[in-house]
Amino acid sequence: MGTMVAVLNGLLKEKILAVQEFALLGYRSVRDIFSRPRYLAETFEQMDNIGVGSLPIVALAAFFIGAVLVLQTADQFVRFGSPGLTGDVVSLALVREIGPVIFALLAAGRNSSGMASELGSMQVTEQIDAMRALGTDPIKKLVVPRVIATVVMLPLLTIVGDFVGLLGGVMVSYFVIRLNPVQFWTRAYSAIEFGDALQGLVKPVIFGFILALVGCYFGLNARGGTRGVGRATTQAVVAASVLILVSNLFITKTLLWINELMGW
Repeated sequence: MGTMVAVLNGLLKEKILAVQEFALLGYRSVRDIFSRPRYLAETFEQMDNIGVGSLPIVALAAFFIGAVLVLQTADQFVRFGSPGLTGDVVSLALVREIGPVIFALLAAGRNSSGMASELGSMQVTEQIDAMRALGTDPIKKLVVPRVIATVVMLPLLTIVGDFVGLLGGVMVSYFVIRLNPVQFWTRAYSAIEFGDALQGLVKPVIFGFILALVGCYFGLNARGGTRGVGRATTQAVVAASVLILVSNLFITKTLLWINELMGW
């Protein structure tokens, strides 16, 4: 009994320490954004890798998500004699909820794992220790550019994904229920209000910060050679995905409350 208590106590302390280290990394990364030196070349390189590199998979997934949304909803609206509402539902679902979450999960699978793998390889080969010995702050050089790049590029990827998703929706709605594309686009555009657009842009910013920070955290804490790097990569994807889904609940509730308060 005493051994089990000791094991549970040690595990609890380890998890609390991990949360503290993660919070400290987040604080330091935000603080270092506003201080010099600024590694602009690394930041632009990460923006190209995260934004342009993720664009094909986001666009492909968005097109078929929009198409599936139309297939799932069009029959019901046709049954009740209101096929024009298809554009409203698809646009609201993509902009408010499905787009930000799905695209963030795709980015987490691609970018969080990549960050954890890259930084983990540098950690186990002692390149980060060498960087510290040369007087370079690894947080500022390695973490901050990735955080800035992800926070900037994920909302842009979400905007592109929403548009491509609506494009997929309008094509399927035309060929399946013979809905006029002009009517679809008009209803989709008019259905989106300021509060909906706010949700669609605020969520990717927060999700981008989360997935970048998680990938960097697990990469910097990788131990045990190549096996440790693989373990850190897997943990980064799982943790980023879970945190995105959990935080989405609280972000949505907060934004809905703000929309109601402001009357948007």
